[in-house]
Amino acid sequence: MTAERIWTAALLVIGDEILSGRTQDRNVAQVGQWLNLQGIRLAEVRVVPDIHERIVEAVTALRAAHDYLFTTGGIGPTHDDITVDAVATALGVEVIVHPKARATLEAWYADKGGITEARLRMARVPEGAELIENRMSGAPGIRCGNVFIMAGVPHIAGLMLEALSGQLEGGAPLLSATIGCWVPESEVAELLGAAEKAHPGAQIGSYPFFREGRVGANYVIRSTDAATLEACRADLVARLEAAGREVALEGI
Repeated sequence: MTAERIWTAALLVIGDEILSGRTQDRNVAQVGQWLNLQGIRLAEVRVVPDIHERIVEAVTALRAAHDYLFTTGGIGPTHDDITVDAVATALGVEVIVHPKARATLEAWYADKGGITEARLRMARVPEGAELIENRMSGAPGIRCGNVFIMAGVPHIAGLMLEALSGQLEGGAPLLSATIGCWVPESEVAELLGAAEKAHPGAQIGSYPFFREGRVGANYVIRSTDAATLEACRADLVARLEAAGREVALEGI
């Protein structure tokens, strides 16, 4: 049997403010969830500072290792917004002002003081790039082959993802089901492994927690096939109950 093609993506989060802790990233979760709906798995996330060489290095490595690379941050109007320049360097192309992006920004800022050199920076793209629509602020995202350059502001990044929905080639979405149990995961580790092994095509992730003075864990079963997912879930529930554990069927 031929193994199912698994499409993967990486996310490169760019910004000193993320690394310093001044800003908490919220794009990893929304990008991962959106990718799953496209049948693509978020396989790697890196965070790098606003340093040209570091961005170039990460873009070069991640775009080669995965089907798609998404970046967030560093495409605004200020001097430290250097993502476009770094991606262009990684791709070996020049930076140009995209005529459609310029026209969009000129229309957007017509009643807001007009276009300025700073605002025009948001029309700069690596040569040969396509634009990603941005209904929120006019400044577009950018697509360069398998690299997608998006805003760092989460709600704007979300709109750019929405504009890309259905446009990327991917596989079957990864389905999931969650159950929970008040038991240390170490006490049922062998049971979890046996249940996963019995159902090829399913994976079980264990996520322990400490609440109400007790130790427990939620177990997330994942598969691209609904029947396999349900079979593995039911088997895991049966194994836990047979071991005398009370199972929360929707998780804890």
